[in-house]
Amino acid sequence: MSDFPYEVLQETAHRPWPMPDAPWVMTQTWHHLLFAHWPVDARALRERLPAGLPLDLYDGQAWIGVVPFHMTNVAPRGVPNIPFVSAFPELNVRTYVTIAGKPGVYFFSLDAASAVAVAAARTLFGLPYYAATMSVDVDGEAVRYSSARETKTPGVAEFRAQYRPAGPVHGPADGSLEYFLTERYCLYRVDDSFHTHRLEIHHPRWPLQPAEAQIERNTMAEAAGIRLPSTAPLLHYSRRQDMVAWLPERL
Repeated sequence: MSDFPYEVLQETAHRPWPMPDAPWVMTQTWHHLLFAHWPVDARALRERLPAGLPLDLYDGQAWIGVVPFHMTNVAPRGVPNIPFVSAFPELNVRTYVTIAGKPGVYFFSLDAASAVAVAAARTLFGLPYYAATMSVDVDGEAVRYSSARETKTPGVAEFRAQYRPAGPVHGPADGSLEYFLTERYCLYRVDDSFHTHRLEIHHPRWPLQPAEAQIERNTMAEAAGIRLPSTAPLLHYSRRQDMVAWLPERL
């Protein structure tokens, strides 16, 4: 049974641009997110992006994020939740781009523990989803997360960590690095014909907390051809976020 709070659709004052006129098509609820971000070389990161997709920088610095969480309420509009289909872990590797004044997210990969979701997301949204063996154990505020992509090469695209919130909840301040890394209301992708698409999303302003984490293994960025620095990541936690999405629009 869905516990999706549809009143979030009326919560729009924080948005940087109006919601789309077209009907939204899907709900998702994200739980126990860890935002782990590293500063990376902008020139090297641009080489990993599709040609012509403008990298978004904060004070001249490029960032890459590894974001583990688990989802519920994953369902098309008007379709009830289905056991073992509407709830599963997900892990994404992302950076930030902007087109025509709309800053958004670019995903290098999205790993999920649902073969149905992987197939559907690749077909409907054209996003780079991969099947993975994943587990999430929540004990109070502590989260134990493990993911291994289903590949023929052992050790590729693995992530294991323990993390927890480490401070009070706050909303990211406008113009801050936290805002830059989290408050984004669209995704971008480039298809096989080199056409760029924008996929609009909507959610309330992020309820963030500082976080602490012990990352035991992380080859997620490496699997995308990106080398992370040896510095400790910038960490944020969010207990829950509710989201609706629209179909991609070709630009």
